[in-house]
Amino acid sequence: MNANIKTWIEVGCLEDIPRNGARCVKNGEMTIAVFRTARDEVFALEDKCPHKKGPLSQGIVHDNCVTCPLHNWVISLRSGSAQGADEGHTQAFPVKLEGNVVFIDLSFSKTTG
Repeated sequence: MNANIKTWIEVGCLEDIPRNGARCVKNGEMTIAVFRTARDEVFALEDKCPHKKGPLSQGIVHDNCVTCPLHNWVISLRSGSAQGADEGHTQAFPVKLEGNVVFIDLSFSKTTG
């Protein structure tokens, strides 16, 4: 897929995502966690911690990070990178809001080729 072509999909309304929480959407084999912060910022990450593949959607959202529920790794919601002394990365996806409708861009998804 051409990286210049955006593949935006609608994932629901902002109100469908709990503050400081997440909802999941499927893209083929991949599960994507869509997070909402206390300030109503929205981010999307592959729902796998880079450490032991724990479900980030079940983690604790704080500021612009999520803490993995398995081993407390802290992952940036903006970049998908592990914070602090931990090293690793999970795929992050661009997000946009149109009104209160949330869209994620799948043009860089591993499953799109």
